[in-house]
Amino acid sequence: MGYYRCVMSSVSGAGTDSIIDRLIAAADRPTGVRFVGHSVQAADVKGPGDSFVSWAQIHEEARGVAAALQARGLVPGDHVAILGPTSRSLMTIVQGCWLAGMASMVLPLPMRMGSLDAFVESTRARIDHGDAKLILIDEMLAALYEAGPNDPPIEPMAAVMPGGAGVPSPDRWVRPDIDAERLVILQYTSGSTSEPKGVMIPDRVLRANLDASCAAAELTLDEVMVSWLPLYHDMGLVGFLALPMTRGVQLVQAAPQDFLAKPGHWMQWISDWGGTATAGPNFAWVLATRALGRMEGLDLSRLTMALSGAEPVDPNAVEAFVRAAEPFGFKAGSVFPAFGMAEVAIGGAFPKRHRGMVTDSVDREFLERERVAKPLQLSDATEDLDVRRLPLLGKAVPGLELKVVHPDSYEELPERHVGELLLRGTSVTPGYYKRPDATAALFRDGWLCTGDLAYIVDGELVLCGRIKDVIIVGGRNVFPEDIERTVAQIEGVRAGNVISFGVEGYKGKESVVVVAEVRPNVASNGADSAELVALRHDVHQRTIDVCGLPPRDVMLVKAGTLPKTSSGKLQRAKCRELYLAEELELI
Repeated sequence: MGYYRCVMSSVSGAGTDSIIDRLIAAADRPTGVRFVGHSVQAADVKGPGDSFVSWAQIHEEARGVAAALQARGLVPGDHVAILGPTSRSLMTIVQGCWLAGMASMVLPLPMRMGSLDAFVESTRARIDHGDAKLILIDEMLAALYEAGPNDPPIEPMAAVMPGGAGVPSPDRWVRPDIDAERLVILQYTSGSTSEPKGVMIPDRVLRANLDASCAAAELTLDEVMVSWLPLYHDMGLVGFLALPMTRGVQLVQAAPQDFLAKPGHWMQWISDWGGTATAGPNFAWVLATRALGRMEGLDLSRLTMALSGAEPVDPNAVEAFVRAAEPFGFKAGSVFPAFGMAEVAIGGAFPKRHRGMVTDSVDREFLERERVAKPLQLSDATEDLDVRRLPLLGKAVPGLELKVVHPDSYEELPERHVGELLLRGTSVTPGYYKRPDATAALFRDGWLCTGDLAYIVDGELVLCGRIKDVIIVGGRNVFPEDIERTVAQIEGVRAGNVISFGVEGYKGKESVVVVAEVRPNVASNGADSAELVALRHDVHQRTIDVCGLPPRDVMLVKAGTLPKTSSGKLQRAKCRELYLAEELELI
C-alpha cells in the first residue's frame, strides 16, 4: 500500500506533466466512481445495483465532450459555464472541459426556491464576468434560467454528452498543447453579485496543490473517498473530484440534497463501501452526530481521515462526533481538522494523519484584549467560558509557506501573537479574474493576505476568526463564533443557525447584535409566548457571559431564513444589512 509519489514525472515522459496527462493515466487504473443516494442514482444508473462507472468510462465519455466543445469552435483558454446538480454528466463535462484545455466554471445551485431572483442575478453576473463562451445547463434547471441579451449560447448538458444527436466520437478529440499557465478552473467565491470574484486556478497551481495535499494527508492509491460535497464548491470540486479523478482513486459520490435530507446516509455510505477518507464542514459533523444516535450496525473502522474544514472547527462538535462514532469502530485519531481556501486551490495546512484533534486552550479575555494566546487550562479557570479552545490545524502543505503578521504594519509576529495569516508558494492563485483591484489587495510583497486572524504554536497554524468579522466591544476583540456557538447550545435555537455581528452604538462605540433561528416547534407558540420570552432572555445572558456586555438586540427569526452562501456558510455581512434595513424575518 505504498504512498503515492507526489511528483508524477513518469506519467507522460520526461519533462512533461499536465492535468490532461494525469487524467489519461488515471483512466488506466481499475477504479472509478460509485454513485450512491437517490438523486444521483435516479439520473445516472441504468439498472438495479448498476451504480459503478470506471474512470476509464468517464474518460472515454469526457473525450467525446471535449470533441463536442471543439466542434462548436471553442478553443483552449475558453471558459465553459456549467449549471447542474451532482451527476455523472456533470463530472464528465468537467473532465471534458479540462481535456479540451478549457476552464470549467461550475455554478452554484439555488439554496432556497424562495430566492430564485437572487440566484438568477448572481448566476448571470458570474457568467458575464467570467467571459463564458458557452453555458451548459441541466434540463431540470433550464426553466429557472432564461437567456439574457448578453448571454453566450445556452445548451442542455446532454447536447455535448456521447449519444446525443451530432456529438462527435471520442476519437475526434484533438489534444491541446501543454500550457502550465492556462486556467483549468475559474472558481467563483461567495460574495456580492455586483462584484463577483473568480479565483484563477491554472494547470500548474492545481497540480501543485493536489500533490501537496496528497503528500500532507498521506493519501494512497488504495483510498476509498466518500463525498456528498457540492461540486461547485472548492472542497468538492478539487478535493473530492479533481484529486481522485487525476489519481485514479476510488470515489463514492452522493448529492448534497441526499445528505441534507437524511444525514445518517453519509455514515451509511462510509460503512457500506469501506470509506477511508471523507470531509465536511463543521455543521455536517454536527448533523452526523445526531444521526449516529439513531443508527445501528455500522462499521466505521476503515475511516482514517475525517476532515473538518471550510468553516471554523468547533472542538466540542468534534468530540461529540467521536463519542457517537466510537461504538462503530471509529478511532479518535482519524479526526482531521484542516485549513484550506479557494485561493490555494484547496489545501493550505494539514495536521499529521492519525493524530486526531489537538487543541490549544487559551485565556479568552487575554486573547481578546491583548491579541496574545496565553495558555489557560480548564482546570485552572474560574469558569469554562474563561477558556477558548482552538484546534491546531497543522503545518503548511509542501510548497507553501505561512506566517502571521501585524494587520497594519505587516511586521512578522512571534509565536502565540495573533495577526493576519499570509501564504506564499506553488499553490497560490495568480489572482482574481479581471479584478486587478481585488488582486492587488490580495497580495503584499508576494504573500497572499488571507484576511484570517491566526497565530502559530510550535510551527502549527491556529485560526481565531476573520478580520472583517471581529467585534470590538469594551476594548475586547470579540470573535463572533464564540457568541454563536454558545447561543447555539440553548434549547430551542437551531444549532448552526446563529449569527452575531457588530453595529455602531452610542458615541460611535460598537455593540453586539445576535440573530438566531428558532426551532419551528418553539416558534409556533407565537412571539409573545413564555417560551420565546425565556429564549430571548437566555440568548441575552449567554452573550453577556461571552463578551461581558449585553447585546444591543436579540433577534429571533424563522427557521431557514438566515442568509447563507451557496456552500451553506452563514453570511454575517448580509445578515447585518438585513438587520439595518429591518428586513429580517422575525417570529
